[in-house]
Amino acid sequence: MADSIQRVAILGGGFSGAMLAARLAETGVASILIDRTGRFGAGVAYATTFEGHLLNVRSNRMGAVDGTPDDFARWLAAHHPQHADPDGFAPRGLYGLYVEDRLRRVEAACPGLIERVTGEAVAVSGSTVNLADGRMIGADAVVLTTGNPVPRTAPAASADGRIIGDPWGPGALDRIGADEDVLIIGSGLTMVDVLLWLRANGWRGRASAISRRGLKPQAHGAHHDLPVPPTDGLTRGPLSARLAEGRRLAETHGWRGVMEGLRPLTAGLWAEADTAGRARFLRHLRPWWDVHRHRIAGPVAAVLQALEAEGRLSVVAGRVQAVEDRGDGVAVDWIPRRGAARPALAGRWLIDCTGPGHDPAADPLTGPLIASGRARLDPLGLGLDLDARGRVRGADGTPDERLFVLGPPARAAFWETTAVPDIRKRIEDVAAALAGIRAGS
Repeated sequence: MADSIQRVAILGGGFSGAMLAARLAETGVASILIDRTGRFGAGVAYATTFEGHLLNVRSNRMGAVDGTPDDFARWLAAHHPQHADPDGFAPRGLYGLYVEDRLRRVEAACPGLIERVTGEAVAVSGSTVNLADGRMIGADAVVLTTGNPVPRTAPAASADGRIIGDPWGPGALDRIGADEDVLIIGSGLTMVDVLLWLRANGWRGRASAISRRGLKPQAHGAHHDLPVPPTDGLTRGPLSARLAEGRRLAETHGWRGVMEGLRPLTAGLWAEADTAGRARFLRHLRPWWDVHRHRIAGPVAAVLQALEAEGRLSVVAGRVQAVEDRGDGVAVDWIPRRGAARPALAGRWLIDCTGPGHDPAADPLTGPLIASGRARLDPLGLGLDLDARGRVRGADGTPDERLFVLGPPARAAFWETTAVPDIRKRIEDVAAALAGIRAGS
């Protein structure tokens, strides 16, 4: 297949897609970057203009290219020196500008190797991408970098209803009055972002958040924690034994260091785990993993603590049974995780903060690929089944040389695929695979 890859179609222009296009260009492979919004680089994650939305990773670890983690910190020093603390947490909007700037610089250095197209991809046939407006984009390979889908837990919202199904939608939170109480399903990072925005925009109401275990994201330490080298007991053997070893190490060295030590091994440990082991992790440990692994900046944690101290934020553990939109407010029937039944929660608004609603079988882009047998779900239904290079496996398990997945939609194969330090490693893998196909290797 010598020189068989001339151009790659990348569906999604956020961080994953834009930075893949840049790396491909730097290796001599052309790409066409397709995004329905027309803004290339920032994506939903880094498009926010609210300075209170901070990165969850320190600036000196957020370089867009693997091997140069401090590149973003150097960029800040040159362009936004007021935010140039390498050990700090910069506004997410600045990171979006950094990604856009890198994309522009690579386009200038590698003319003709990156083409931008504004449009909504609705189908993939072979290596041809069909857009909603009827255009057909031909390529030699396709990479899905579609990012995180909107939450799917709350009932469907109506235009005049009180349920906000997508807190990231344009103006989604603007309808909430300054003194109105809100109900939130989910108590993770999305809840944090919503509360930060509301508070900064004059909101004085109260928030009640419900999640299965009532856990909130933990905070980073004052400085970067040195990794604690994982022991064999932490990386091998039954899950219960690993958990016990993790607790022992955390008591001795601190849990943040233990998590840092695990970070570079996570994808490999996930790949080694069998389906039963993965299922046990998801069922019993995932909530605790998420709040300790995906931490928030200290100033952000302080805001949550202040809201709780003021009696304006309460987080409860339980399961949502029913949601009723009453027109003038919302009620949530729920069953506490422990203890007797309690009265329904009530508020003027309900906000779905449960996180990405991954459902490839129902997705209009990937659903037909599954139905046709070109793709299949992983055994736990987390996402598309991929091989170690990110290639989509067909119904018979055969990897497709011309269809890849990168970023959050690849979570079934790699688990940690949402943070920049993890995605940039995967970008190298996919770029190398595509460049190898082009060279006939």
